[in-house]
Amino acid sequence: MEINQEKVLHHIQQAKKGNQISFNYLLDTFWGTVYAFQLKKTKNDNDAEDITIQTFSKAFDRIETFDESYQFKTWLITISKNVYIDSLRKKKSTIYTQTTEEQEKEVYAVVDDAPSPEDKIITEQNLAKLLKDIKKLKPKYQDVINLRYFQELSYKEISEHIGEPINNVKVKLLRAKKLLAEIIKKS
Repeated sequence: MEINQEKVLHHIQQAKKGNQISFNYLLDTFWGTVYAFQLKKTKNDNDAEDITIQTFSKAFDRIETFDESYQFKTWLITISKNVYIDSLRKKKSTIYTQTTEEQEKEVYAVVDDAPSPEDKIITEQNLAKLLKDIKKLKPKYQDVINLRYFQELSYKEISEHIGEPINNVKVKLLRAKKLLAEIIKKS
């Protein structure tokens, strides 16, 4: 698939302004590339997925630092390499990184006012069918969907519940909604 660089640049600029639809576009466009890169390194589906989620979390947290004279894909892969190296270090030391209060406040500033196409599809389904489709997701995605949409927890509450940074929660939810929408479309 050929990536339209002008469109990517437009969405990067919009993401820098906090546009949630542009974050979704960037995640959808580059997920496969980062995931495939990590799958080669880790040779493990779950590890590759976790590192990819962390990569997008870090990238979206620092999107304003991206220099548009470079390729976005290259920047993401560089972040992904660093996340992979950090994960290897963590496995050795088992020390978990905490986000600062300032970082958490920045996350709350992101406005999520436009329902994505995935949101629209999800809300149109009847509950029984939806629950059946949710069961087809991996457990970690089932959890975040359940916590967000059925228990109606905030990002912060989900973060505390699953013991992960808020940005990881946001990226997991984006990914879970996309996967769920694909399952719904197929059935």
